Amino acid sequence: MAFENPDTLHAGEAHANGSQAHKLNWLRAGVLGANDGIVSVAAVVVGVAGATTEASPIILAGAAALVGGAISMALGEYVSVSSSADAQKALIEKEKWELANMPEHELEELTQIYQGKGLKRDTAEQVAQELTDHDALSAHLEAELHLDESEVVSPWHAAFASAVAFFVGAALPFLTAVLLPAGLKVPVTFIAVLVALAITGAVGAKLGGARVVPATLRVVIGGALALAVTYFIGALIGNSGMV
Repeated sequence: MAFENPDTLHAGEAHANGSQAHKLNWLRAGVLGANDGIVSVAAVVVGVAGATTEASPIILAGAAALVGGAISMALGEYVSVSSSADAQKALIEKEKWELANMPEHELEELTQIYQGKGLKRDTAEQVAQELTDHDALSAHLEAELHLDESEVVSPWHAAFASAVAFFVGAALPFLTAVLLPAGLKVPVTFIAVLVALAITGAVGAKLGGARVVPATLRVVIGGALALAVTYFIGALIGNSGMV
């Protein structure tokens, strides 16, 4: 009887390893960061454009939103990832200490984990012993904590990636506000932003395994509402004579 190649037999199924899942998470974070940059900076420039047709205030507000948003995203990501990384490192150090000081207890703990997954006692003991002999720390981190020592994220890398993603997304509405004449700033920015949001929404849905059309529509409709509301508020303030 001929057996099919496992790679072709399960083609299209999600069998991503930890490293692949980690990369997908980074890609999703990048898409979300770009999406934030698009919406937030577009809302600022459209809101200011609703209040005035002068280029200087629009450019100034857009630049402030772009730079401030990128720094804010980087700072938030740094703080968040630092806390997570510190917690992961503490757990890894604790596991190292336990393996060094009470290896028999740790072996029994690993055995019971595999028993809990449905293995018979003898099989669980054999699996635990073989994994311990191969790489005790990795075996315990994966089985007990679902961690991989090599995948502890650097806060600096996360902060930089978040800032870049935001900046790239924000560049689109900022450039349309800077380069286009007054009569075209708002309509072209609306169109460009909605197209960009459709792209990021579709990419994010594909990376997350969600249905593309509903996910894309949510992003586009949300972005359109944000732009419409900020433009309306800007126009209201501009017409009131407050600016």
